Amino acid sequence: MQKTRPRFEDIYMDLAQSLALRSHCVKLQVGAVLTKDTRIISLGYNGPPAGTHNCDEEWPEVGCARDSKGSCSLALHAEQNAILYAAKNNVSLEGATIYVTLSPCIACSKVLFSLGIKKVFYLNSYAEYKGIATDEGVEFLKKFGVEVERWQPKNI
Repeated sequence: MQKTRPRFEDIYMDLAQSLALRSHCVKLQVGAVLTKDTRIISLGYNGPPAGTHNCDEEWPEVGCARDSKGSCSLALHAEQNAILYAAKNNVSLEGATIYVTLSPCIACSKVLFSLGIKKVFYLNSYAEYKGIATDEGVEFLKKFGVEVERWQPKNI
């Protein structure tokens, strides 16, 4: 009997979902995994900068203050945290793939493109979450040649 092996894509998205559970955000938990050549090169989840505070502890019912667009005024996005960790460790992201539990916002998409990320897998739609018409970040990435795919588990 041949053993069924999980695809790397499934492993990385499962890991991104597990990382999201580490987030202290009371509104939405997001996880991200950066890979290159089937190897994990960085991880991240959304939340305030290390050493500041934890929203679920400081403001457990409402979370931290919101900015003019209704987003957390203090937190870094999961993609940003993964990128910052890679930068601290001098890891090149040129040609990397990112797995993220929420499609990248337009600001994160610009950064992903600028760093040479070649492919983005996402689980949930930022547009659906925010109640807006389109995933601007996804559209931006596609327009400029980054491969973007909404992740679907494959039946093995």
